[in-house]
Amino acid sequence: MTKPFSQACENNKTPILEVLTKVLNKTKRLLEVGSGTGQHSVFFAEQLPHLQWQASDREVNHEGINLWHSEVSLVNLHAPLPLDLNYDWPVDKVDAVYTANTFHIVSWELVELFFKGVERHLESQGMVCIYGPFKYQGQFTSSSNEEFNRFLLERDPLSGIRDFEAVEKLAKQAGLELISDTAMPANNQLLVFKRQ
Repeated sequence: MTKPFSQACENNKTPILEVLTKVLNKTKRLLEVGSGTGQHSVFFAEQLPHLQWQASDREVNHEGINLWHSEVSLVNLHAPLPLDLNYDWPVDKVDAVYTANTFHIVSWELVELFFKGVERHLESQGMVCIYGPFKYQGQFTSSSNEEFNRFLLERDPLSGIRDFEAVEKLAKQAGLELISDTAMPANNQLLVFKRQ
């Protein structure tokens, strides 16, 4: 198998790191939900050595993630756990949860289950960082996001760019408060929530 590669991951990793460096400076254990290619896990574990970075994804993606992991020797980077949002999470408690480009791919039901998992597994004062495109008051932030949303819905009617307000409501129900909402490259956002 050739190592999977996402140009988007390459493009957004440095702007994301700028935010993570600030909000995760006291964090010890982080769970990445949906590690995808594995690129982010390697880069962020390298750049944030104080942080134990636990990758996770559905097992179909583990081979690609492990190819990335095998190229580095990092004591704080952990092999992917099998995590499917339909089922219980294979972790106990974590200080932070990070997920990138997942909410618009999975169904809304799975977004709801993501926050149920956060509620169950995130420590008090823990952080949740969510990267991706969002709509605000029902409006897309760009025409390219609107086109991307049409593409997503044609491929899977249950997917699509989510409403920020609906996501924030789920977060509040899980005991989270919005700390920051930072504009990112290519019309994406990085939402940071803290557990009260």
